[in-house]
Amino acid sequence: MKKTILRLVLAVLFLAAIPVSAQNYTTHAVKEGETLQSISQKYRVTPYSILQANKEIKSASDVKVNTILVIPINGNATIEKKEEKVEQEEIKPIGFTRHRVRKKETLFGLTQKYKITEEQLKRYNRELYSESLKKGMVLQIPKFPEVDPNEDKELDFETYVVQPKETRWSIAHKYGITVDSLLLLNPELVKNTDYLAAGQELKLPRPKGDSLKEQKVELFTSYTVPSKMTLYSLGREYGIPSDSIVKLNPEIMKEGGLKEGMVIRLPKKRSDAGVVNTENYIFYEVKPKQNIFRITQNLKISREELFRLNPDLENGLKAGMVLKLPKEKAAGLEVKNALVLDKVNLVDSIDVANRPKLVFMLPFRLDKVDLNDREKTEGLIKTRRDINLSLGFYTGALMALDSIKKLGVSVDVKTYDTELSQTKVKEILFRDNLAGVSAIIGPFASGALDEVAVHAATKNIPVIAPITSDSQLSHGNVFFSVPRDAILRDKMLSYMKKIYKNENVIIIADSTHQVSHDSILGKFPAAQIAKIIDNRSLHLDEFLIKLSEDRENWVFLETDQPNMVSSVTSILNSANTGDIKVRMFTTSYSGAFEDEAVSKTHLSNLRFTYPSLYREVGSDSFTKAYAKRFNGNQPDRYAIRGFDVTFDVLLKLAHKNNLFETSKIIGLTEYTGNSFDYFNDWTSGYFNKACYIMEYEDLQIKEVKLDDLKSNL
Repeated sequence: MKKTILRLVLAVLFLAAIPVSAQNYTTHAVKEGETLQSISQKYRVTPYSILQANKEIKSASDVKVNTILVIPINGNATIEKKEEKVEQEEIKPIGFTRHRVRKKETLFGLTQKYKITEEQLKRYNRELYSESLKKGMVLQIPKFPEVDPNEDKELDFETYVVQPKETRWSIAHKYGITVDSLLLLNPELVKNTDYLAAGQELKLPRPKGDSLKEQKVELFTSYTVPSKMTLYSLGREYGIPSDSIVKLNPEIMKEGGLKEGMVIRLPKKRSDAGVVNTENYIFYEVKPKQNIFRITQNLKISREELFRLNPDLENGLKAGMVLKLPKEKAAGLEVKNALVLDKVNLVDSIDVANRPKLVFMLPFRLDKVDLNDREKTEGLIKTRRDINLSLGFYTGALMALDSIKKLGVSVDVKTYDTELSQTKVKEILFRDNLAGVSAIIGPFASGALDEVAVHAATKNIPVIAPITSDSQLSHGNVFFSVPRDAILRDKMLSYMKKIYKNENVIIIADSTHQVSHDSILGKFPAAQIAKIIDNRSLHLDEFLIKLSEDRENWVFLETDQPNMVSSVTSILNSANTGDIKVRMFTTSYSGAFEDEAVSKTHLSNLRFTYPSLYREVGSDSFTKAYAKRFNGNQPDRYAIRGFDVTFDVLLKLAHKNNLFETSKIIGLTEYTGNSFDYFNDWTSGYFNKACYIMEYEDLQIKEVKLDDLKSNL
């Protein structure tokens, strides 16, 4: 971006040195084999002056056969440019890819393969300065933005007033620039949010001497004049004044008017796309080295529709262009804040130059533990949930730190015991300087989390809530890794609505689950309501007559009481005979369904199905590595969560050492037992919307694959 601005400044300075004189114009139809350079030499003008007279031509590569060019004629004078040496800033990589050196590979071969210089390769792999290339070395290969050497465009700027529902993406699309360019021109914009206020003023580029609203003639087409065609009728057909046609085609006056067979240029007819905002469009930013075919495949859109919505594509595809797509395309794409995300492989996108600084704040309760009394310590670990949870979570986090180290990333780690005390947290924050910290994981308790979040916000530090799904306060810097109850409930009901085939729906909900009761009834208005006695037990006789013998019965059980879960599952299991088929569901899964009093056999017979932030795991690479490190012990769900939360944060920080920025471009990530897909609720924080549908089958708990479900419907 800095190089582009530098070129523009030089172009303006160069033009200022050219004396102004009266000019004449002619037109030229580009022939096979001609280039911008050869045409400029033919007419003894500069390539830049041709580009200035033909606004639709952005670079030399856009000059194609049969293009009609306006050529400025300035006598026989030629303009000589003075060579100027300008010291430019080093171009920084836009990313990295990892390469493991194979046998017989050479530095020259790698530079040719990745189209970089040997110096660029060594700069980001400093060991190559002192030692030769060896088999097995893992190198960081820099990726550089594509630079168009012909992109000389003179700009000045205008003030733009943000309209309601407009986003940074829609405005960038309107002006044909990248969002990064928008931020560079408007440094007052906050970097860790995409928010724009209606009425806000922005500085934006425009072609010199023009405004965006006046740029109606940008794309042109060749037109062969038929017999009896007049300027008036031609202007009416194309919607432009007759004098504008003459200005675009000076030869009309030379020939004494419009003649049959004359080839002229006219503006392309463009469709009225209407207001561009997030209500009717989503947006996609073109990446380096992408082509039209790959974009149409990835975005699931036809070439014709893409060009119709984005007519600037006629001038060529450029990295950084913001394309608009119909809002309905969002259903099959990964979309965040109206922006279509590319699927990024975080492991392959690591930048080892990043060195994240991570802080853990967990309630280990060392104030309660006497390490000299082993028996008492073991008893505390077994009986105290806070200690058990913290130790489990932290052992998983240690495994994540080991894993990221093997990928070549160094991490600075500090760990604090919050002692489950808000006072202790305040003491830590007062005593230790958190400047430079990349992220804080913890605390567990909501009060302590609020304290840390407020303090961290002043230093723009993200805070990850390991087990909390919400807060009474609004924190724009908190990532809530546990999905909200509403997310889980909506996921479950959406799944059931898809598989619904006129089953008999019955709702059993106690008074504490009125929201669940109302949500189910909203999806299934014909559902029957079962009567509950004293908010604890089912009215058996009245319930049994609600069961259907003709249709499968879907029974929702919404409660946190283990005894009620045990009683209802027993009743449903007894009723689930050859004549009556019963399945049990819940939208609000809790520990009550895991209580020892609840029969796992009954749950399996009823094919009990529920939403969950966590999925059951088998013997994968993580569980094997965990058992090896911790003396054969298998990881519990706390350890698995500790690994997944920490590894997700570390991979994102290794990609770009700014969690706020990474969250804009990274969608769903999935690990051993947990998934993460954060959406930004602006000032309230980042909320995880990834969860699973789990089902009991043959005494095992299995994940319901929703992708398989779609293909079968």
